[in-house]
Amino acid sequence: MNENEMRTDGPPDRRGLYWFAQGAKGLMTPPAFILFSAFVGIAGLSREAGLTWIEAAFMTATIWALPAQIILVGASVAGTSLLATAFAVLLSSVRLMPMVVALMPELRGPRTRTPTLLFLSHFVAITGWVFAMERLTDVPRAYRTTYFAGFAVPLTVLNTILVAVVFNLMDNLPALATGALAFLTPVYFFCSLYGSARELSGRIALFSGMAVLPIAHALAPGFEILVAGLLGGAGAYFAGRIAEGRRLR
Repeated sequence: MNENEMRTDGPPDRRGLYWFAQGAKGLMTPPAFILFSAFVGIAGLSREAGLTWIEAAFMTATIWALPAQIILVGASVAGTSLLATAFAVLLSSVRLMPMVVALMPELRGPRTRTPTLLFLSHFVAITGWVFAMERLTDVPRAYRTTYFAGFAVPLTVLNTILVAVVFNLMDNLPALATGALAFLTPVYFFCSLYGSARELSGRIALFSGMAVLPIAHALAPGFEILVAGLLGGAGAYFAGRIAEGRRLR
């Protein structure tokens, strides 16, 4: 009898509590702590944009994905119409659909109900998806939804509380510290993208894009991010292919 089978002995409520606690242990991992720091940045960004702490916390709980929140805050600052803002947030969130499609069959157990999967789909973002896909194979199928809920739901609740608390503490912080907190969000994205890059070209693209950005701004103001992405990405792709070719020789 393997360890997973041994852990499923006992009353159903005890087994469910055990696997929920196992999922909650993921809150003490480096990816979770990095995400906490990113939401500290969201609190600073929201405050600088003129949102209230209630709006910032509600945004965290209901939207959850960081890029969509940044788009919403940016649109609010720019005075974009409600319809255009909603469409931009929708486009940002659509990228998560393949993750949901890939994860739901892994979560589904013999008695899993569709409403349970629909509820848990709200918590699917990059951190939760990576955590689940790496660890669900070691969890009995009957308790995978419980395991994922043990990680994803408390992660969302804690970050919602964190945003509200940090937002209200910023009155007591120096201006330099407040700016540094807002800077944590792009640092989170950079570290996450670098760590998740599977190929050399992906890592080169991060640095080449930043290097090309000043040139792109001079060539096409207003479209500098798009131009830097295209130029830096193309250069990184060819550089990666050349580097991989040399390794195979």
